Amino acid sequence: MSPHTTPSLRLLGSTSPDTAHWLELPAHRTSVKVARNTMGERLTAWRLPDELCADAVLLVSELATNAVLHTVSTRILCGVGLMREGGLRLEVHDQDRTGRLLPRCDPGPDDENGRGLLLVQHIADTWGVDRSALTGGHAVWATLTDKV
Repeated sequence: MSPHTTPSLRLLGSTSPDTAHWLELPAHRTSVKVARNTMGERLTAWRLPDELCADAVLLVSELATNAVLHTVSTRILCGVGLMREGGLRLEVHDQDRTGRLLPRCDPGPDDENGRGLLLVQHIADTWGVDRSALTGGHAVWATLTDKV
């Protein structure tokens, strides 16, 4: 699947390919940087406020990292879309059909890892996990609105 293919605009709350973007990547640690950079470029091209772009890129990075580190996927699918009612919807789909959930984590003050979903919970307006209609694995999503 190419970066510009739109497997489902409906999933991203969009009705036009001009307002949605998908990226399929191997489930490798290096793919997180590619997802961050590619989504950042797309959001900048949409001329969104800098703070909204920064938050969205951070959330995509955290969700992609979780998909790479905590699932048995060989590929991940990252999507971003401008919602009709305003704001953004971000999605990361994995291929993990084992039914396992992400491990609960209670990081200590000196731990370097374990805060990804805490960041998502704090920054996103809403977020959740569903079964992916595209991959059969998890679809972790988050929505953001411009707070200005």
